[in-house]
Amino acid sequence: MKILSVSDRIEPSLYHEEAPQRYEGVELILACGDLAPEYLTFLRHVFDVPLFYVAGNHDIRYPERPPAGCTNLHARFMRYKGLKMIGFEGSRWYNGGDYQYTEAQMRRTVFRLVPILWWHRRIDIVLTHAPPRFVHDADDPCHRGFKTYRSLIDRFSPRYLIHGHIHAEFKDNAQRVTVINETKVINTYGHILFEIDPDRKKA
Repeated sequence: MKILSVSDRIEPSLYHEEAPQRYEGVELILACGDLAPEYLTFLRHVFDVPLFYVAGNHDIRYPERPPAGCTNLHARFMRYKGLKMIGFEGSRWYNGGDYQYTEAQMRRTVFRLVPILWWHRRIDIVLTHAPPRFVHDADDPCHRGFKTYRSLIDRFSPRYLIHGHIHAEFKDNAQRVTVINETKVINTYGHILFEIDPDRKKA
């Protein structure tokens, strides 16, 4: 399955009616936050495939104007064509704004899904805005990752953890990926295309 993942920056090549021809074969779109709802609505419409998203720390318009036709994955478990996915919105708390969480708050949010994670055993995709702590993150209060996500990786070995929030330029997609145990952690800043086999048990 070919997946288009986006976050943090609107890509002109995607925000265009010819995007499906430029990015042929996309079957699923994942959005990791800090993108205008109109952009996600456009991607959902022009590609005509499901779009799952989590909000970023700057997505203050989402409660009043959520992306039309898209599915909020925050603190939820969902399946799509055999893929098992969960998602978590927002960043670390730094000034009290919307979509900001302390480590303890995010730990409680993740903990509520533990029975589901145990039941389904292997999760294919964890969709987040912030990265795990000490993986792709920074030391300033806003851009620190969540230790809880690293614990989730160590305990449940998802195939992928896909995040945004950390703005960086990459010469090639390999620079976006860090492998932790059996989990590929991907910084999807801007956009990335990747493929996943829903029937495989491991990445």
